[in-house]
Amino acid sequence: MTGRVLAVDQGTSGTKALVLCPERGVIGSGAAPVRPRYRPGGVVEADPAELLSSVVDAGRRALADAGEPVDAVGLANQGETVLAWDPATGTPLTDAVVWQDRRAESVCHGLAEHAESLRARTGLPLDPYFAGPKMAWIRRSLTRAGTVTTSDVWLIHQLTGAFVTDAATAGRTQLLDLDRVEWSPEALEIFGLAGERLPRIVDAAGPVGTTTAFGAEIPLTGLLVDQQAALLAQHVTGPSTAKCTYGTGAFLLAPTGPRPSRGTGGLVSCVAWRLGGRTEYCLDGQVYTAASAVRWLTDLGVVSGAGDLDAVGSAVPDTGGVTFVPALAGLAAPWWRSDVRGSVTGLGLDTTAGHLVRALCEGIAAQVAELADAVTADRGTPLAALRVDGGLTRSALLMQTQADLLQLPVEVSAVPDVTALGVGAVARMGLDPGLPLHRALPPRAPATVYEPRIDAGRAAERRSAFRAAVAALLDGPAPPPAPPPAAPH
Repeated sequence: MTGRVLAVDQGTSGTKALVLCPERGVIGSGAAPVRPRYRPGGVVEADPAELLSSVVDAGRRALADAGEPVDAVGLANQGETVLAWDPATGTPLTDAVVWQDRRAESVCHGLAEHAESLRARTGLPLDPYFAGPKMAWIRRSLTRAGTVTTSDVWLIHQLTGAFVTDAATAGRTQLLDLDRVEWSPEALEIFGLAGERLPRIVDAAGPVGTTTAFGAEIPLTGLLVDQQAALLAQHVTGPSTAKCTYGTGAFLLAPTGPRPSRGTGGLVSCVAWRLGGRTEYCLDGQVYTAASAVRWLTDLGVVSGAGDLDAVGSAVPDTGGVTFVPALAGLAAPWWRSDVRGSVTGLGLDTTAGHLVRALCEGIAAQVAELADAVTADRGTPLAALRVDGGLTRSALLMQTQADLLQLPVEVSAVPDVTALGVGAVARMGLDPGLPLHRALPPRAPATVYEPRIDAGRAAERRSAFRAAVAALLDGPAPPPAPPPAAPH
């Protein structure tokens, strides 16, 4: 047995796959796009068939690039994306409702009296970001047929026939008892999902079935939600470090050990992973729009794409007084206001594309800095550094802005796609139960470290301006009421 694994990361805007060798590292890679549809009313959907085909295509391309067989496959998933499907045939009954979709706001408003009890039981605030409200919305508005699950359950079923989810992904539903790591009858009752067929909760590492989707029959031995897979790959285990992944959104996670930490800073308490029956927990903070905000600027013609950020932003020395709160899909932690929309203030006749780009980078970085402050408050230990990964870490402007506002070193991963490295590690552990975690993980060495270039006083001024803009949004007029749901069929 060689221990080579195919690690597949199924994400919002695409699927990436790596072939990992214990001795030689990454020996093959592949990718396939996914095209989520963004429509008025907070609608964000994807075609389930495209999710599955992207997994198969990316995996096959990685294997072809490696030119070598593998012994196992691992699959990382989006976490909070859901769909209804027929468990007898595997046929999707709805589109995939993506994690950014806001249509479950009506569900959350109707269950507001249960918000505190749900948070105490599941660790999660009542917000349409999580899978449970979306699942309830599908049942109320789209269909009562089949089963409704997170997207990983459907993908695993299509690949292997198994009906399972890993403990960390189950923790993203708001249907999991955080302390017992079992489905919560009370939460299911609150959401009107008590009669649903639910997947079996499994460890991140271990065989769950076999698949021939990538060619020869191979076992699926690793499952993990994307952000927790990145946390694992970044070797973040101590109380003075955290990781942030800059993808479609930006997600900061910090470990808390074998017990959940229910702090008061507005962060989510959730399962990091369960290995060998032992559960580890983490704090989680979210910025809903990062690369998706860059895509928005691209659609407006301000930049040609994420690769244009540094060139356009470097044309000016600062934001020119522009403040950008990129709450284009609502504000997540620590505010939890899904109704809030983004804002751009301080515009003038002299405002250029460069000012908008710098203001966007500052808006993303300022939100991440708020999350880092909340981690410090909840864990009681200041951060010494932030370890970062994801496609947007290629922007030196964004990373330098992050270091400036944090007043901390920002350590950029040498491999942007660390999610695949993390799920590849648990796939290796699932293949070889005697393999310890530290040996399953590839060595970590940052490609670049950004140090702060401004003093603490200037950083505080810039963050204060951002907080003032957020406060103006939070104090703004209430949004119009959501329309009543259509009758499901």
